[in-house]
Amino acid sequence: MTAFHFFNCAILTFGPHAVYYSATPLSEYDTLGTSMKAALVYLGTAIVKLVCLANFLKVSENDEFDPYQESLKALIGLVDVAGIYFALTQLTHRNISQNHKFQAVGLGWAFADSILHRLAPLWVGARGLEFTWDYILQGLEANANLAFSISMAALGSLMWLRRNKPKTLIPLIYICALIVATMPSITSYLRKRLDWHFPEVVGFELGSSLVMAFISWQLFSACQRRSS
Repeated sequence: MTAFHFFNCAILTFGPHAVYYSATPLSEYDTLGTSMKAALVYLGTAIVKLVCLANFLKVSENDEFDPYQESLKALIGLVDVAGIYFALTQLTHRNISQNHKFQAVGLGWAFADSILHRLAPLWVGARGLEFTWDYILQGLEANANLAFSISMAALGSLMWLRRNKPKTLIPLIYICALIVATMPSITSYLRKRLDWHFPEVVGFELGSSLVMAFISWQLFSACQRRSS
């Protein structure tokens, strides 16, 4: 039963990444190399963030919300934006369209995040004798992160790669990108300041990820119509 619970949680956590790759044109255009390169860039940014957090953040004795510490953490979190910028603009890719490039980068980014932050807890905890919903919620949280990562890559593609875009949409693109980039601080505020429980936070992440994915898709479609 414990192995079955671990298998179900692992499928919920990592399965959507494989489904997204196989169900979209990404598999037809063989963008796996692009996703792997983006995953390596994510690992590099994770190391940079870890070093910055260890040097600039103090260890809190309680779990209360500290505005200064959370602001500093959000500022360090912008390293992810720099990493996505590097993955979109500096890596060499196969001859794929801009539409497929940002999806491949976002997919690789989200998969590396799930491997780094969720594989070990699943392996240790989901194989325990006592059943808990936490690991199922972690899987749902990984799905929300997948939508956030692809949305961030789409917005980054609009900011840095697409030159011919409506000027009226530029502020909205940057505002959406800022919201996605600071989402960890937003969820931290909900947990520590408003005392939201884990299921409530995951529900918020799922809902907001769907909203941001829809907005990003509409912005990308509008800019694509403009360029054509």
